[in-house]
Amino acid sequence: MQVMTKTEIKTAGWDLVGHDWAVASLRRAVVEDSVSHAYLFTGPPGVGKTTLASKLAAALLCAREDVTERPCGACRACRLVASGNHPDLHVVASEHVGANLKIDQVRDLAHTLTMTPVEGRRQIAILKRFEEATPSAANALLKTLEEPASGVVLAVLAREPDLLLPTIVSRCQHIPLRPLPVRQVEEALVERWNASTERAELLSHLSRGRLGWAVRTLEDEEAMARREERLKDLERLLSGSIIERFAYAEELARDPVATQETVDLWIAWWRDLLLVASGAEAPLTNVDQASSLRDRAGRFDLETIASVIKALRTALHKLGRNANKRLTLEVLMLDLPRR
Repeated sequence: MQVMTKTEIKTAGWDLVGHDWAVASLRRAVVEDSVSHAYLFTGPPGVGKTTLASKLAAALLCAREDVTERPCGACRACRLVASGNHPDLHVVASEHVGANLKIDQVRDLAHTLTMTPVEGRRQIAILKRFEEATPSAANALLKTLEEPASGVVLAVLAREPDLLLPTIVSRCQHIPLRPLPVRQVEEALVERWNASTERAELLSHLSRGRLGWAVRTLEDEEAMARREERLKDLERLLSGSIIERFAYAEELARDPVATQETVDLWIAWWRDLLLVASGAEAPLTNVDQASSLRDRAGRFDLETIASVIKALRTALHKLGRNANKRLTLEVLMLDLPRR
């Protein structure tokens, strides 16, 4: 077993932006051959959970002889992991955001993991958005965690640990990922993704430190238009009737991805409104909406704004637990104030 010094751990690169402590911990485990049989990566969508889990998979499957240089990014194994085609890397997720991850998916994975690796020394499984797993699927994974096969490493990804069974959390090594500093996201967008300075500044604030979200939005030409439309929807709903609000909830509930994005956006907007209304000096998320927020800050008292933020966060939490989307959104519509 090779032991890395603190300097070696710090200087060896997995080519990630941020999360240095998590990278250092995982790299040390790879080099010292002390990798856990299961990891739990948690954090908000777009914070880097999938990227970090994929880097861990590459490091474990990398063919480079010098373990301190894994993942090398150049060998066949690393290239296959990067393209999503390595036969010993298995990624399991629900059909789309907001759908259920089903028991058959977990059972099929468990069966696959009992087989001999095709190319590598190990088999790696990444289970994305596991908070979307049905109770039976979660219990099926628990059995795999309780009886881990030799050479198998599981990476369970979720928004929050309390959205999972406590018994699953307790059987995994927890790697909580936090949003990066806004400035770090801005610099990465400019230097790595060639974003303009103005665009990078706006997206870094809107991302709230979630680099993955910022990159996807940078590459999605329609993302900002959708954001603008959803902010207009919020303004319209505040003066709308209950019938109009329920009609909006019914329509929105049909699209799980739009539902999560909309609620998440509204949380940030109302938080900004609270900051402006209270005179706080904390930086805004929606920096391009500063003038509009100042105009609207006098419409609602601080208690009302705080209650709306609480209602939105409750809705987002329930949606994360696979609650009925339409019903959850209808309750949220009732909680929105009228201007």
